[in-house]
Amino acid sequence: MKAVVFYAPGDIRVEDVECPVCRDGEILVKVDACAVCGSDMKAAVSGNVRIKPPRIMGHEFTGLIVRKGGRVDDISPENYAVGDRVVMATSISCGECYYCRRGHRNLCINLAPMGYSFDGGMAEYVVIPERAISNGHLIKTPASLPAEIAALAEPVSCAVNSIEQCNVRQGDTVAVIGAGPMGILNACIARAYGASKIIFAELNPQRLEQCKQFNFDRLVNPSEEDLKQAIMDETEGYGADTVIIAAPAAAPQEQAFELVRKQGSVMLFASLPVGKSMLNIDSRLIHYRELRALGSSDSTPEHVRKAVEILSSGTFPADAIVTHRLPLDAIEQAFELMRSGESLRVALI
Repeated sequence: MKAVVFYAPGDIRVEDVECPVCRDGEILVKVDACAVCGSDMKAAVSGNVRIKPPRIMGHEFTGLIVRKGGRVDDISPENYAVGDRVVMATSISCGECYYCRRGHRNLCINLAPMGYSFDGGMAEYVVIPERAISNGHLIKTPASLPAEIAALAEPVSCAVNSIEQCNVRQGDTVAVIGAGPMGILNACIARAYGASKIIFAELNPQRLEQCKQFNFDRLVNPSEEDLKQAIMDETEGYGADTVIIAAPAAAPQEQAFELVRKQGSVMLFASLPVGKSMLNIDSRLIHYRELRALGSSDSTPEHVRKAVEILSSGTFPADAIVTHRLPLDAIEQAFELMRSGESLRVALI
């Protein structure tokens, strides 16, 4: 079969490899779409210590079950059948550690992600490991959900985790800084959870232009307009209920604490680079205004199930998120579209 294989930073190959063998306790899936994540591009350029090469890349995938190994029905919490469309919570938990026992499987101390510890979905076929099946990481979707839309379940689930931690409620005002795909997904999920006003901030004019199709309530370029004043104008001077920073830069993370109302939430969604992750924050703001500083990493199977429900609702702007559809061997073109800012999500078909 054809697959995108990581060998080393700068050495990503599209090549023919042996089809995977489906053993007892495993499921073989014929992949029909795999979205390309920013972490895929980062690994392709800079590597990732968690990837054990050679490794087939890709974790935002969907496909149809074509084979079930023995014992699957005995170990699985769901009933799978050949022909089912499935997606994954692709960072596979151990199911046994402190965090897994408390339902926080995204924080498992023994996470084994697809595309890192196991071969991923940038291939014509992928084997779903026994550990993923027994721990509920393989999720069925409605048969009517188009493949490139179903492939969004994993990134959407990460936004679900973020928004639920912020406790976004009906009528809230949410400000999002950073108009990359994950910033836009956070804003769309906030709206799905009841936010009545979305304020979006982005320095890149092209990215800001892309936001217009989502009908957010106010778009701000902080290089041309005072972001704090814009948020105060939209909130009668109180500040946003939640500020989500989806830009990997320290300055907006530091400023965010000045943009929320009392008892508001600041979500540090974007990770800062190693060695450049220290922040200079006024702790008096947190203390006297009772602010909540939060982080969000990955997602659980339950988040993915909620993501599938949202994507299946017919009201989520998934078609606007998937901006490009390319063949599997066009991975370098996908990376270039991402680097240029022209794309939001690229789906390899």
